[in-house]
Amino acid sequence: MHRREFLTTTAAVAAAFPAGVIFAAAERRWRVAVIGDTGRGNYGHGLHTMWLGLPQTEVVGIADPDEAGRAKAQAATGMPPGFADYHEMLAEVQPEIVVVAPRHLDQHRDMAVAAAQAGARGIYCEKPFCRTPAEADDIVAACSASGARLAIAHRNRYHPAIAVVQQAVADGAIGELLEIRGRGREDQRGGVQDLWVLGTHILDLTRCFGGEGVACSATLLQDHRPATPGDLRPGDEGVGPVAGNELHARFEMSLGVPAYFDSIRDRVDPDANFGLQLIGTKGLIQLRIDAEPLAHLVPGNPFRPTAEARPWIPISSGGVGVAEPVADMKEQVEQHRYAARDLLAAIEENRPPLSSDVDGRAIVEMTHAVLASHVHNGERITLPLEKRRHAFEGWMAGKQ
Repeated sequence: MHRREFLTTTAAVAAAFPAGVIFAAAERRWRVAVIGDTGRGNYGHGLHTMWLGLPQTEVVGIADPDEAGRAKAQAATGMPPGFADYHEMLAEVQPEIVVVAPRHLDQHRDMAVAAAQAGARGIYCEKPFCRTPAEADDIVAACSASGARLAIAHRNRYHPAIAVVQQAVADGAIGELLEIRGRGREDQRGGVQDLWVLGTHILDLTRCFGGEGVACSATLLQDHRPATPGDLRPGDEGVGPVAGNELHARFEMSLGVPAYFDSIRDRVDPDANFGLQLIGTKGLIQLRIDAEPLAHLVPGNPFRPTAEARPWIPISSGGVGVAEPVADMKEQVEQHRYAARDLLAAIEENRPPLSSDVDGRAIVEMTHAVLASHVHNGERITLPLEKRRHAFEGWMAGKQ
């Protein structure tokens, strides 16, 4: 592994988001407007109510074309004005922060671009980011032109323990980092659907430790055979076409460490599978998505048998083997409060959020590289992608 580059990256992240620190924006009230869509992704994982726990923010508008859903969201957020059309809300309310809340990602591009063009200083977008590299390009361009800072709701990325894990790896806690292994939730969505809706968390954290994706080779299977165009179907949550209930992907990463993502439908223990392992010569670190503690260190060469039991040492925001000093850490993370504070700090400090629009674009490209590799019979696909449209486009047209 390129240790010097890793140390530099880790130091920069730690400086931006030191462990245990809760960002404190200046004493002011940020005006937050929320775009939801009841029945088409709703309000994500509480993206409308997450702001109620922050004294420096207030919800000043709710947009939702569904009248009943809009009324419910207004009641949950203190009865701000409601709008059927989010364009009307953006023009009338003129918020500083816009939340793109629906879980269905087929509207994310239009909503995020509209928010940036309306003058929002910050945008908080539900994951997955968007459907294609071309849509991601549009969002990144709109935010760059307006100066808006966009953060993606990869809430584990904002967990203070991530910086502790990065420093532990840089300090040699697991020796030389050999590989990164991630798995999806592997429930009924296993395969490509899992890659889209939950694998985005894994790919986001993979980039924290492996750097940028350089290339990908992958295989998609449908009931243990290679997936074909005949297996294409509309994916759930607006992800576009999917095929395959099993996938195996290998990424080459810029820091010289290979990274893997695997997902098989209906595995025995999806809660245990959902996460990633940093495997080194002297131990491994496992990160489990949406769990507390987020990470554990298992010392000892993982390839060498031993008669002694190997401990699982929790890693908290306070350090390796240190009890979590933040009593409500799980609540803070699950309610996106660390993410919200980081977005506000990013605006004031004129820096990208920890999981930004540029990061989101890279993850969308990694996702499409998996699909493109299978379409081209497992060919090594280099990143960034030259083709910005959907990787299944040729399949959908009946061509390979």
